[in-house]
Order: sequence, then C-alpha cells, then structure tokens
Amino acid sequence: MITRSPMLLHCSQPPGDRDLPETGAWQRQLAGAIRDPRALCQRLGLDPSLLPGAESGHALFEVRVPEAFARRMHPGDPADPLLRQVLPLEAESDISPGYVTDPLDEAEHTARRGLIHKYASRVLLIASPTCAINCRYCFRRHFPYHDNAPSRAQWDESLDYLRADPQLREAILSGGDPLAASDRQLAWLVERLDAIPHLKRLRLHSRLPVVIPDRVDGALLDWLASTRLQKVMVLHINHANEIDDAVIAACNRLRHIGVTLLNQSVILRGVNDDVDSLEQLSERLFEAGILPYYLHAFDPVVGAAHFDVDDARAQQLVAELRTRLPGFLMPALVREVPGGASKTPL
Repeated sequence: MITRSPMLLHCSQPPGDRDLPETGAWQRQLAGAIRDPRALCQRLGLDPSLLPGAESGHALFEVRVPEAFARRMHPGDPADPLLRQVLPLEAESDISPGYVTDPLDEAEHTARRGLIHKYASRVLLIASPTCAINCRYCFRRHFPYHDNAPSRAQWDESLDYLRADPQLREAILSGGDPLAASDRQLAWLVERLDAIPHLKRLRLHSRLPVVIPDRVDGALLDWLASTRLQKVMVLHINHANEIDDAVIAACNRLRHIGVTLLNQSVILRGVNDDVDSLEQLSERLFEAGILPYYLHAFDPVVGAAHFDVDDARAQQLVAELRTRLPGFLMPALVREVPGGASKTPL
C-alpha cells in the first residue's frame, strides 16, 4: 500500500510533438535487444573467461538487454553495477537452502488466470508475460507466464472479478512488464478498468521507460492521458547510472500528463549495497522527478543467492543513509512476507 501522498510533480514545459520518439522505435529496440551471452560479453569488451559462466546462467534464464541500457555500462568492467544486474553467472546454478522458485507464494493468490489478489484494496494483473530486460535477481524468473497469459475471454472474466468487489480501489498492471504489451491492448484494458466505478487508481509497474526510454511515445501518452483514474507509475531503478538524459525526458513526458512517478529498488550485493550508491540513487531520482518509494530486501529466489544482502547490513545502510538525506528522499526498507497483509518494514 502507498502510505505516503507524494506531491504530483509537473514539468515546466509540455513536450512538443517533435520531442516525441519516432513511432515504432521502441518495438525495433525491443526486437534488437541482446539475447546471447557471447554478444553481451563482446559488446562490453569483457574478459573471455566470463563467457562459460554467462552461458551456464543463460541456459537457466535467458539474457535480454536493450542497447539503450547497455550503452550506459562501462566497457571492460565486469563489476559495473548495471552489467551486474543482467550478466549471467555460474553461481546461478548453485543450490542454496531456503531459496525457492516462488518466494512470494504468488501461486496461492492467483484468483484468475493472470490476476493476483493478495491485498484487500487492490489487485495485480499480468498485462504482459515478457520484459524488455531480464534482471538476474528477478523474483518472477520462474513464474509460469504460459499459465497466466489471458485470452480476451479470460480478460473479461478478470474484469468481472474486479467489478464484483467494491472494496477494490486500485488496479495494478504488472508482468513481465505491462508496457511490453501493445498500446492497442493496453488502451482496451484501461478503457474497461476506467468504466469500473469503484476503481480510483491505475498503477503500472514498469522498467521499460528506464531501459528503453523511447517506449514513452505518443501512442502510450494518448491512452494513458485519457483515463479518469489517478495514474501512478512505479519504476524500478537500482543505481543512479541507470538514469540518463533520455530517461529524464521520458519521465518529463509522463509527468506532463499527470502521472505520479515513484521508484522501487532492490538492495543487491555488488550493485547498490553501499551508502554512497544509495544516496546518489535518491538524489538522481529526484532530479528526474521520481520519488523514492521502497527499498526491497532481497526475495530468496532460486538462482540469485549471490545478490543477497542480509537484513542487518541493509538496516545499517539505511540508518546511515538517513543521516545524509531529507525524509522525502528516504525509501522505506521493506520485505514482502508471503501471506502478509502488507509489506513488512525492516
């Protein structure tokens, strides 16, 4: 649940048509994403000794990295915080006690095909089974998307489910990445959500405006601007280096149509598990018009134990971060406990 009421941030100048990305640019970039570990290693000029581990991890969870994201990495540096999020490693095949394929027990809360209902006032809809980027730590890396890709008739059943529950106030579009779906499909879905009188908010959880900023084009802005629902977009950014000028421009376009932008991060070993990185992330987010929201403790998903940061260390980092930042730039350190009625503060 969003427990804070962040002020809506507006950009000072509306984006003109000539500032919008070219129609179809994001689809071409998505189709051209790096999908081979050898190509990724060659693109970044990495030591060939990394390739066997990369191929081993790729066999478990395929590589997918858009060029717009890859160009923000430092060539030749295997410890680059952006590369580390997407480069497969041999460690992904390690067996770690307590690590499971469904760390949040989402299967227990799947009320309809592609509909997860864990919390009283909101439901999550799997609007797309694919992502633009495959993050190695993803808690849904084993999610059965093939069983949760609704047909049009099944979408109607899910919408009936929402219509029948007047306690619901918020629909969350997730995935995969909801913005990997076509604008035609998303416009169809949002139009029907808009017509459910007890819904007040539309929330989208997406990484696409970050990894392919051209996704925020005229077609997306048209359907998103047309809904009566309050619009919230929760981006997923773990390191300040992910935010370049193109990402800031995409955020400006979203803010101009009344979208409240929040960010959730995961605390990840070797990516952002130091106070300087977390401080720089919050500062850079605010420069882009995004408010820090959650800093998630790591979800114990099979294949990603090498990213784990223990709770005591995470709490220590957040305590130090609090001495450096004003309260409005402090994300809430939380863990999602299976079966819990809300996120659990740490």
